[in-house]
Amino acid sequence: MPHTSSRQVAEHIESLYGRPRAELEAHADSTTHPNMLSALLASNSAIEFAERDLDFQLQRLRQLTHPQREVGRHDASHIYDCARRIGEAVAVRDTQARHITAVLQSLHRAPAPQSTPTPATPPVPAASPASSAPAR
Repeated sequence: MPHTSSRQVAEHIESLYGRPRAELEAHADSTTHPNMLSALLASNSAIEFAERDLDFQLQRLRQLTHPQREVGRHDASHIYDCARRIGEAVAVRDTQARHITAVLQSLHRAPAPQSTPTPATPPVPAASPASSAPAR
């Protein structure tokens, strides 16, 4: 199953910071204090986890309800549990994606600082030979 939510968020983060995700994660791991980048990457990781859990639970539900498999008395609780976990994974994915998307839309990449030329200081006029002689 394609994971569009986490992929779109990751692309937006990469675009915002102008670097590939691996570099951003390395940078976030090297800082000692939490910052916006580490929060964005953590939120995206939560979306990825929910998507993986969703895939796993869907696969398990398909196994339990396979047409050639006999559903026993004890299978009903497992089917119910898979369905419940699918609902939870979808809720987590959608909530995290909605919040991180709102945050990402409020952020904009800052323009690269332009080098401002230092104002040229007017040259100091050279002292004329007459004025450099000591006064008598």
